Formats: sequence, C-alpha cells, structure tokens
Amino acid sequence: MPRWLIRLNEHVPIRYGAWVFVVLLALAGLWLWGMDHHQYGLWLAVVGGFLTLLGIKDMRQTSRSVLRNYPVIGHMRYLLEFVRPELRQYFIESDNEAAPFSRQQRSLVYQRAKGESDKRPFGTQRDVGAVGYEWISHSMVPTAIGSEDFRVTIGAGGSSCTQPYSASVFNISAMSFGALSANAVLALNAGAKKGRFAHDTGEGSISRYHREPGGDLIWEIGSGYFGCRNEDGQFDETKFIANAREPQVKMIELKLSQGAKPGHGGVLPGPKVTPEIAETRGVPVGKDCVSPASHSAFSSPIEMMRFIERLRQLSGGKPVGFKFCVGHVWEWFAIAKAMRETGIWPDFIVVDGAEGGTGAAPLEFTDHVGAPLQEGLLLVHNTLVGLGERHRVKIGCAGKVISAFDIARMMALGADWCNSARGFMFALGCIQAQSCHTGECPTGVTSQDPMRQRALVVPDKAERVYRFHHNTLHALQELVQAAGLHHPNDITADHILRRVSGFEVGRLANLLPYMKPGELLAAERGEAPWRQTGFEQYWQRARADSFEPADGVH
Repeated sequence: MPRWLIRLNEHVPIRYGAWVFVVLLALAGLWLWGMDHHQYGLWLAVVGGFLTLLGIKDMRQTSRSVLRNYPVIGHMRYLLEFVRPELRQYFIESDNEAAPFSRQQRSLVYQRAKGESDKRPFGTQRDVGAVGYEWISHSMVPTAIGSEDFRVTIGAGGSSCTQPYSASVFNISAMSFGALSANAVLALNAGAKKGRFAHDTGEGSISRYHREPGGDLIWEIGSGYFGCRNEDGQFDETKFIANAREPQVKMIELKLSQGAKPGHGGVLPGPKVTPEIAETRGVPVGKDCVSPASHSAFSSPIEMMRFIERLRQLSGGKPVGFKFCVGHVWEWFAIAKAMRETGIWPDFIVVDGAEGGTGAAPLEFTDHVGAPLQEGLLLVHNTLVGLGERHRVKIGCAGKVISAFDIARMMALGADWCNSARGFMFALGCIQAQSCHTGECPTGVTSQDPMRQRALVVPDKAERVYRFHHNTLHALQELVQAAGLHHPNDITADHILRRVSGFEVGRLANLLPYMKPGELLAAERGEAPWRQTGFEQYWQRARADSFEPADGVH
C-alpha cells in the first residue's frame, strides 16, 4: 500500500471511504440540481442521500460489528453471503462434488425427468483408482428382460394381511403436505398414478392434493397421529378406519423416526397451520401443531407389535409396517425379539439412512445423529436373516438414492425396494437452493406462498415425475441385464465390487458382514460362535418387554 494512503488511513479510515463517497455523491447531485434542475442531479441526490442515511444507521446500530466498522460497503458482505450457495453451486464446485448432491447427480435427474439424453461422452469423470470406487460386475451372457416394471409383493409373508400390495421397486419417499406445496403434492401423485408406483404421504397425513390425482398412497402415521387423532392428540380408531380403508391407500407405515432428525420431535408454528393443513392433520387452525418425539399408543416393543396388528385389522388387512433410522442397537434387537415372542411380524420395514432428510433439522442431528443407510440396512437385514425369518418381512430403504446404480447397490445390501425424496424433488424442478424451511423456495416445491408455488405447473411436472421414474427403471433394467440377472432383487453383495486400496479390490460379500439363515438363533443357543461383535454385545441385553437394555446401562 502506498505511504500516502497509509497516512490518509490514519486520519480518515479507508473503510469509511464508501460512506464518504456517497455523501459527496449526494452533495454533487444537489449542486447539479441547483444549477439547472437537471434530472440526473436529482437522482444522484436521492441515491446518495439514501445511502448516506444508511451509513448513519449502520454506525448507530449495535447488532452487526461489520456494519459499524464498514458503513454502507459492509452490506456487500451480507449480500455475497446470501448468494454464496448459488455462486458455489454454479461457478465453483466440481461436477462430482456433493453438497449434498453433486451437479452430476442433479443433471442426471433433470435429463431423465425431461426425457433428454442421459448419455455421457468421453469416458467416466470419476477416479476409478480412488479408494471407495464401486462398480457392478457384468456377465458374458447378458439376459433380455421384457419390461422395466420391476415389482415386489408386500404383505405375502404369512401375516394376517389379506390385501398384499404389488409395489414398484422405486417409490416416492415420505414428504408431507405443508413441507411440500399443494402443487408439488399434486404433481408427485399424478406422476405416481401414471407410472404405477407409490407415493408416501409423510406424517402430515392424506391431504386433498394426495387424493385428487388418485395415485397409490402409503399412509405414514407419526407420533402426532395426524389424520387419526382425537382432540388430545391420542390415536383415534374411527378416524383411522375412515382413511385406512380408502382404496387409494395401499399400505400403512408407522413412523418411529426419520433420517433427518431421529429422536427429535417437531413443531409447526401456529401461524403456519393454515385451514388446509389443519383439515389434513385434524388439528386446530392457527395453533402450534406438535409432533412428539415418541409415540403414546405403545411404550414397549411387545405393545408396538400389538399396535401394528391392531392397525392391520382396522385397515381391513392391508400391509402394515414401520419406518425408522437405526439408533440404539439393543432397541432394534428388542423389536426383533418382540416379533419372535408375539408371532406378530410387520409386513415391511423401511430403513431411513441418516444421510436422508428433506426437512430442516438442527445441524447436530443432520450431521451426527442416526446410523447411515448402509449400516442400518445391513443390521436389519442381517437380524432377520439370522432369525431365519427374512422371508416374512420386506425391507425398503431411503437415503440419497438417485440413480439405477444406487438402487442396485441397496438391493445388494439387502433391500427389496428403494424410496427417494430429494430425487423426485429434483424431478419437480428443485435446484437445491436449500431454503426449504424458509417458505421462499425459488421453484415453488416447498413453499406455501401461492405466488411462488404458482411457478410449479402441475401437468408439466407430473410428466417429469413419471419420466424420471420410468427412465431410472429402464437404466436399472439395463444394469440387471448386463449382470446376467432377471430382477433387481437377484442382485447380491457378490455383484458389487469396491476398491479398498490402490492395489486391492473386494466384493461387498467379503468386505461387509453377512449372516447365514438361522445363525443368530444358533449363536443364542451356544451352538455357533458370534461372528459379529455388535450382535454378541447387544442381543443378550435386548428385552422384548422394554426398550431399555436388560442391565439398564445405556
């Protein structure tokens, strides 16, 4: 810095330069206006005067130190901070840098949703020598499959279910009306109807916008029992029957926790409880709508199994299951023991990974609470296999599932089908602005502002939802054929390879722990060794009659 500038800074700090400049601008404008009433002088005076007053306000306010030290010019800092996500997304981050979804992932969804080519020239952009790189092994004798409409039957495992559901292997994950706009819900359900796949309502219950298009619904029931609650927030049988027996409702999903914020309740503030949301959830208009952290209809694993059976009977025999993000291992083992002890088996279990979540959550929960999908899915799959009862329960999963390879990998880990939330949000036009909780979604996907959601044209976006699903399953069909298989459920951990070092590659079947049928029971009886430390450590502590461990030590 020149010496003269250093000396000047000692007497008139340069950081005030912008403020001094706008003062001079205002004075110059007044002079020009006074000389010949020139309109440019008036504009200069008005703009300069406004910024001068802004500088005075900046110096007098007490909440922002930057503005007190840098009047006027300091606002640039907050402006740049405001647009930082967009600047980073469009100009700085690489195609494969996930934050939380990479540009390559988002582009894949956009292309498939629009029906554009998703082909890529000039080879992969991934570093195939990097540790963690994965691929599916192909066959020299590929198969030919007649359709990409892969399905799995849920509710045929021997429970009291009398209305099994033939579900697509790729469905819309739980997102409530209120979190999503009315137009977003309409488009998702219309797309699901055309593509013959399922739309999970989220715990906000079944709105008129879920019903209008007529697509298949999975009714999610959370701890607030929205859509089936009395005035005190307790479960109401009569209201449950009225909704559960609607032909459009194909399955009932009891939500224990979600990947975004497991173990954390929620409150929808009174001002956001509009007449439409109140009607959907069965709560008073304008009053805080509370989702407790735990359920009031049951307090132990055995009671939970009996509640599931109660829901199945009240629904007329529809498939009933539960969704959770794995937390305390002994609690999951307690549920497994309760299934065995009562003989009541859920028709399905959906494992939500901690990397999932469309809703806003405290940073600590987003980053550090709950098991990632791989670990949670493996634990649930292995437990049911080890009990020799895997055939009874279908397993769904959710957590950053976007591409056909994502689906194939989850099948290899033990899933029967996959759900996606953010993938279908991208299909609706979401640009990952990460302003879902502010009500200012730029594409109208998560906003309740009528003017903002007006931008989301339902017929167009419904077609995009349908095409994303169809084209993703077509890509899955090609993967399954290349592997020499006939259905995605044929994919096992033997088909997925992973680089573990620069010179070493292993199959997931060898890298990840997998139980053999009945192995857990054999170990419990002392007839076989405990091959997995976690099972040996926690299985004996789990109790079917309580979520508390047997020794009382957490």
